Amino acid sequence: MKKPVVVGITGASGAAYAVRLIEVLLIAGRDVYLSISPSGREVIRQELDLHVDLDDFHADSLLLGAGRSSSGKTIADITEVSTGDSNVLGSGMVRKGKLHYFGYRDFMSPMASGSFLTGGMVVCPCSGTTLSAIAAGSASNLIQRAAEVHLKERRKLVLVPRETPLSLPAIDNMRRATEAGAVVLPASPGWYHGVESVKDLIDFVVARILDQLEIENGLIDRWGTE
Repeated sequence: MKKPVVVGITGASGAAYAVRLIEVLLIAGRDVYLSISPSGREVIRQELDLHVDLDDFHADSLLLGAGRSSSGKTIADITEVSTGDSNVLGSGMVRKGKLHYFGYRDFMSPMASGSFLTGGMVVCPCSGTTLSAIAAGSASNLIQRAAEVHLKERRKLVLVPRETPLSLPAIDNMRRATEAGAVVLPASPGWYHGVESVKDLIDFVVARILDQLEIENGLIDRWGTE
Protein backbone atom coordinates (compact mmCIF):
# COMPACT_ATOMS: atom_id res chain seq x y z
CA MET A 1 0.00 0.00 0.00
CA LYS A 2 1.35 3.42 -0.98
CA LYS A 3 1.99 5.78 1.89
CA PRO A 4 0.19 9.14 1.91
CA VAL A 5 1.93 12.45 1.26
CA VAL A 6 1.53 15.50 3.49
CA VAL A 7 1.22 18.86 1.72
CA GLY A 8 1.35 22.26 3.39
CA ILE A 9 0.47 25.45 1.51
CA THR A 10 1.85 28.65 3.04
CA GLY A 11 1.98 32.32 2.17
CA ALA A 12 4.58 32.55 -0.59
CA SER A 13 3.90 33.22 -4.24
CA GLY A 14 3.43 30.13 -6.41
CA ALA A 15 0.02 28.73 -5.46
CA ALA A 16 -0.31 27.11 -8.90
CA TYR A 17 2.58 24.80 -8.05
CA ALA A 18 0.70 23.54 -4.99
CA VAL A 19 -2.58 22.95 -6.78
CA ARG A 20 -0.87 21.09 -9.61
CA LEU A 21 1.18 19.03 -7.14
CA ILE A 22 -1.91 17.91 -5.25
CA GLU A 23 -3.68 17.08 -8.50
CA VAL A 24 -0.83 14.91 -9.76
CA LEU A 25 -0.41 13.15 -6.42
CA LEU A 26 -4.10 12.24 -6.44
CA ILE A 27 -3.88 11.02 -10.03
CA ALA A 28 -0.89 8.90 -9.02
CA GLY A 29 -3.06 7.21 -6.42
CA ARG A 30 -1.50 8.87 -3.39
CA ASP A 31 -3.67 10.01 -0.53
CA VAL A 32 -2.90 13.63 0.30
CA TYR A 33 -3.08 15.08 3.81
CA LEU A 34 -3.42 18.83 3.30
CA SER A 35 -3.22 21.90 5.51
CA ILE A 36 -3.30 25.55 4.41
CA SER A 37 -2.14 28.54 6.42
CA PRO A 38 -4.19 31.78 6.45
CA SER A 39 -1.51 33.51 4.39
CA GLY A 40 -1.53 30.58 1.99
CA ARG A 41 -5.26 31.03 1.56
CA GLU A 42 -4.79 34.70 0.69
CA VAL A 43 -2.14 33.93 -1.91
CA ILE A 44 -4.44 31.32 -3.48
CA ARG A 45 -7.17 33.94 -3.68
CA GLN A 46 -4.93 36.61 -5.17
CA GLU A 47 -3.06 34.45 -7.67
CA LEU A 48 -5.70 31.93 -8.73
CA ASP A 49 -8.96 33.70 -7.88
CA LEU A 50 -9.97 30.73 -5.75
CA HIS A 51 -11.75 31.28 -2.46
CA VAL A 52 -10.88 28.66 0.16
CA ASP A 53 -12.73 28.42 3.48
CA LEU A 54 -10.21 27.11 6.00
CA ASP A 55 -12.95 26.17 8.47
CA ASP A 56 -15.31 24.55 5.94
CA PHE A 57 -12.97 23.23 3.26
CA HIS A 58 -14.15 21.59 0.04
CA ALA A 59 -11.88 20.10 -2.61
CA ASP A 60 -13.82 21.95 -5.29
CA SER A 61 -12.53 25.23 -3.88
CA LEU A 62 -9.11 24.23 -5.22
CA LEU A 63 -10.71 22.94 -8.44
CA LEU A 64 -9.80 19.37 -7.52
CA GLY A 65 -13.34 18.25 -8.24
CA ALA A 66 -15.85 19.62 -10.67
CA GLY A 67 -15.76 23.07 -9.15
CA ARG A 68 -15.15 26.45 -10.77
CA SER A 69 -13.90 29.68 -9.30
CA SER A 70 -16.04 32.79 -9.13
CA SER A 71 -14.53 33.88 -12.44
CA GLY A 72 -15.47 30.58 -14.08
CA LYS A 73 -11.92 29.22 -14.13
CA THR A 74 -11.19 25.51 -13.83
CA ILE A 75 -7.98 23.67 -12.99
CA ALA A 76 -7.39 23.24 -16.74
CA ASP A 77 -7.46 27.03 -17.16
CA ILE A 78 -4.88 27.49 -14.43
CA THR A 79 -2.44 24.69 -15.27
CA GLU A 80 -3.52 24.08 -18.88
CA VAL A 81 -3.99 20.39 -18.18
CA SER A 82 -6.92 18.25 -17.09
CA THR A 83 -6.98 15.65 -14.34
CA GLY A 84 -7.23 12.97 -17.01
CA ASP A 85 -4.01 14.00 -18.72
CA SER A 86 -2.29 10.79 -19.83
CA ASN A 87 1.27 12.10 -19.52
CA VAL A 88 1.14 12.52 -15.76
CA LEU A 89 2.20 8.96 -14.91
CA GLY A 90 3.87 8.23 -18.19
CA SER A 91 1.76 5.11 -18.67
CA GLY A 92 -1.58 6.59 -19.63
CA MET A 93 -3.18 5.09 -16.53
CA VAL A 94 -5.11 7.37 -14.20
CA ARG A 95 -5.58 6.38 -10.58
CA LYS A 96 -7.21 8.37 -7.83
CA GLY A 97 -6.09 9.02 -4.29
CA LYS A 98 -8.11 10.72 -1.57
CA LEU A 99 -7.71 14.25 -0.26
CA HIS A 100 -7.83 14.73 3.52
CA TYR A 101 -7.88 18.28 4.85
CA PHE A 102 -6.95 19.46 8.36
CA GLY A 103 -7.10 22.99 9.75
CA TYR A 104 -3.80 24.73 10.46
CA ARG A 105 -4.65 24.86 14.19
CA ASP A 106 -5.51 21.15 14.44
CA PHE A 107 -2.66 19.60 16.40
CA MET A 108 -4.78 16.46 16.89
CA SER A 109 -4.57 15.60 13.18
CA PRO A 110 -2.67 12.45 12.11
CA MET A 111 0.34 14.28 10.62
CA ALA A 112 1.08 15.96 13.95
CA SER A 113 2.36 12.61 15.22
CA GLY A 114 5.35 10.54 14.20
CA SER A 115 3.24 7.39 14.56
CA PHE A 116 1.38 8.39 11.38
CA LEU A 117 3.43 6.85 8.58
CA THR A 118 3.86 8.91 5.42
CA GLY A 119 5.80 8.84 2.18
CA GLY A 120 7.05 12.36 2.82
CA MET A 121 5.93 15.95 3.16
CA VAL A 122 6.07 18.96 0.85
CA VAL A 123 5.65 22.60 1.89
CA CYS A 124 4.73 24.26 -1.38
CA PRO A 125 5.09 27.14 -1.61
CA CYS A 126 7.16 27.65 1.53
CA SER A 127 7.10 31.15 2.98
CA GLY A 128 10.10 32.73 4.69
CA THR A 129 8.28 32.64 8.01
CA THR A 130 7.54 28.93 7.65
CA LEU A 131 11.12 28.23 6.60
CA SER A 132 12.39 30.10 9.65
CA ALA A 133 10.11 28.18 12.02
CA ILE A 134 11.11 24.82 10.53
CA ALA A 135 14.82 25.68 10.69
CA ALA A 136 14.46 26.72 14.34
CA GLY A 137 12.26 23.77 15.33
CA SER A 138 9.58 26.17 16.55
CA ALA A 139 6.12 24.95 15.55
CA SER A 140 3.18 27.34 15.97
CA ASN A 141 0.79 25.68 13.51
CA LEU A 142 0.05 22.24 12.06
CA ILE A 143 2.21 22.71 8.95
CA GLN A 144 5.26 23.59 11.02
CA ARG A 145 4.55 20.76 13.46
CA ALA A 146 4.19 18.21 10.65
CA ALA A 147 7.49 19.40 9.17
CA GLU A 148 9.13 19.00 12.58
CA VAL A 149 7.74 15.46 12.76
CA HIS A 150 9.21 14.56 9.38
CA LEU A 151 12.62 15.83 10.43
CA LYS A 152 12.64 13.97 13.73
CA GLU A 153 11.42 10.76 12.08
CA ARG A 154 14.05 11.12 9.31
CA ARG A 155 11.40 11.19 6.58
CA LYS A 156 11.58 13.15 3.37
CA LEU A 157 10.71 16.83 3.81
CA VAL A 158 10.73 19.03 0.71
CA LEU A 159 10.59 22.81 1.12
CA VAL A 160 9.71 24.88 -1.96
CA PRO A 161 10.60 28.56 -1.39
CA ARG A 162 10.10 31.16 -4.11
CA GLU A 163 11.47 34.36 -2.57
CA THR A 164 13.99 36.41 -4.56
CA PRO A 165 16.45 37.93 -3.93
CA LEU A 166 17.44 36.04 -0.82
CA SER A 167 18.43 37.71 2.42
CA LEU A 168 21.27 36.33 4.51
CA PRO A 169 18.83 35.11 7.21
CA ALA A 170 16.84 33.24 4.54
CA ILE A 171 20.00 31.64 3.15
CA ASP A 172 21.06 30.69 6.67
CA ASN A 173 17.63 29.18 7.36
CA MET A 174 17.91 27.11 4.18
CA ARG A 175 21.29 25.87 5.33
CA ARG A 176 19.95 25.01 8.79
CA ALA A 177 16.93 23.21 7.33
CA THR A 178 19.19 21.26 4.98
CA GLU A 179 21.50 20.28 7.82
CA ALA A 180 18.45 19.06 9.74
CA GLY A 181 17.53 16.75 6.86
CA ALA A 182 15.17 18.76 4.64
CA VAL A 183 15.51 19.20 0.90
CA VAL A 184 15.33 22.85 -0.17
CA LEU A 185 13.87 22.89 -3.68
CA PRO A 186 13.38 26.47 -4.93
CA ALA A 187 10.52 27.06 -7.37
CA SER A 188 13.03 27.84 -10.11
CA PRO A 189 11.91 26.12 -13.33
CA GLY A 190 14.34 25.16 -16.05
CA TRP A 191 13.91 26.09 -19.71
CA TYR A 192 15.65 23.21 -21.46
CA HIS A 193 12.63 20.90 -21.77
CA GLY A 194 10.82 22.67 -24.61
CA VAL A 195 8.87 25.35 -22.77
CA GLU A 196 5.76 26.39 -24.69
CA SER A 197 3.42 27.49 -21.91
CA VAL A 198 3.15 28.36 -18.24
CA LYS A 199 2.06 24.76 -17.69
CA ASP A 200 5.49 23.54 -18.76
CA LEU A 201 7.15 25.74 -16.14
CA ILE A 202 4.77 24.58 -13.43
CA ASP A 203 5.23 20.94 -14.34
CA PHE A 204 9.02 21.26 -14.26
CA VAL A 205 8.95 22.20 -10.56
CA VAL A 206 6.25 19.63 -9.73
CA ALA A 207 8.25 16.91 -11.50
CA ARG A 208 11.30 17.80 -9.40
CA ILE A 209 9.21 17.51 -6.23
CA LEU A 210 7.84 14.12 -7.31
CA ASP A 211 11.39 12.94 -8.04
CA GLN A 212 12.34 13.70 -4.43
CA LEU A 213 9.35 11.66 -3.25
CA GLU A 214 10.37 8.85 -5.64
CA ILE A 215 7.04 9.03 -7.46
CA GLU A 216 7.41 8.10 -11.11
CA ASN A 217 6.01 10.67 -13.50
CA GLY A 218 6.13 11.80 -17.10
CA LEU A 219 5.50 15.49 -16.59
CA ILE A 220 8.64 16.64 -18.41
CA ASP A 221 11.13 15.35 -20.94
CA ARG A 222 14.32 14.29 -19.18
CA TRP A 223 17.68 15.77 -20.10
CA GLY A 224 19.31 13.83 -22.95
CA THR A 225 16.14 11.90 -23.84
CA GLU A 226 13.90 12.25 -26.88
